[in-house]
Amino acid sequence: MDEIKVPSKILSEIVEHARQGYPEEVCGILAGKEQRVNTIYRMTNTEHSPVSYFMDPKEQFQVMKDMRQKDLQMLAIYHSHPDSVAYPSAKDVRLAFYDDVAYIIVSLAEEPPEVRAFEIKEGKVREIKLIEIKEQ
Repeated sequence: MDEIKVPSKILSEIVEHARQGYPEEVCGILAGKEQRVNTIYRMTNTEHSPVSYFMDPKEQFQVMKDMRQKDLQMLAIYHSHPDSVAYPSAKDVRLAFYDDVAYIIVSLAEEPPEVRAFEIKEGKVREIKLIEIKEQ
């Protein structure tokens, strides 16, 4: 994956989710088709931690079921870094189980928040283009 397209409205919702969850990390799943996101699923961070996240397995199961029913693909997993840069931590890399999705990180360390996307495969991190789609 070289790029992911995300509507402005969904990018704003990711940032808002991160702000609402501060000082803990928040997490979620982005779904759509052909590298274009059209659905956001806010997830519960069961770790309630400022430095790590773990999605609620029951919620994750329901989201996967909903995506199947709507014929959507999981395109990205997002989470926040409340007080650090928008770059995958060593733990983020170690726990990146899906090598065919983007990992989007929103950093609240500076204003305005920084949002970046990465591909994480076999322990290697590569930034990919995050294209903001402006709605009409």
